[in-house]
Amino acid sequence: MFCKLAKANFLSMGIKLPMGWAQPGDQYPGAFDSSELAVAPNTPTNLFREASLNKYHVDTSKDIGEKFEKFIDGICGAISEAIDKWMKMATIAGVIINGPVGMMLPGNVVGPPLTPLILSKAPKKTPQENRYSNAIATALGTFWMPWHMGLMGTLMYPSFAAFPGPVAPPTPNIPMPLITFSSPGESGLSPGSLKGAMMGILGDPKALHASNLFDAITKAFSVVFQTFKASTMVQNVLGTGPIPTFAPPFVPVGPVLGGTVIPKPGVLT
Repeated sequence: MFCKLAKANFLSMGIKLPMGWAQPGDQYPGAFDSSELAVAPNTPTNLFREASLNKYHVDTSKDIGEKFEKFIDGICGAISEAIDKWMKMATIAGVIINGPVGMMLPGNVVGPPLTPLILSKAPKKTPQENRYSNAIATALGTFWMPWHMGLMGTLMYPSFAAFPGPVAPPTPNIPMPLITFSSPGESGLSPGSLKGAMMGILGDPKALHASNLFDAITKAFSVVFQTFKASTMVQNVLGTGPIPTFAPPFVPVGPVLGGTVIPKPGVLT
């Protein structure tokens, strides 16, 4: 989905190659064989449009379009794989549980840096690919950190409202979608913020099609990120805690007070 959206965004820009081309003069047709002057156009899904049906324009658009398509597939795949690895390693710690409610505050979600995970699989075969991959991975990793560190919300443990014992054993929370948790850092993952950061890290505003590429990828990421939050569940966060009011037979049940969670990976699935 991510790859397809990014390529569709790029394709919709209708970029022609050569850019700003105009036929130079009357001598132009005579400079080519008749078989070169007009050939079949590229397929509609090619990421670049040819400025004319001249064979060299068509071939150039096809060649560069395939390279950009391959890069988009590679970087989007690297980002998706990195987030999947991050989910498997992320933990939730420091939650305070009172009664059936566990308060998850900023800083309770702990995960590895995203940038190295992206770069480990990102396209880097050419200097240009390396620069673009570094800009994309660094920007995403930079803004991913405040988003996940800022996540806050509530975890629910219904049995902790009235538990029949001195200590509630490790108990999983009621599964909840990640989208129900908020973070002040999410604004950094907007298309505008990400693209601006990518261009700043790249440090070359005239780099070949960089602005269009970053625009296509960040807008696609924004859509996929919302889908990711809606489909990812926060579950199996093991809560435990004391029941200080437990005093049988007069008080046979009581609420958990001052409980916490047991940090372990795999709570985001």
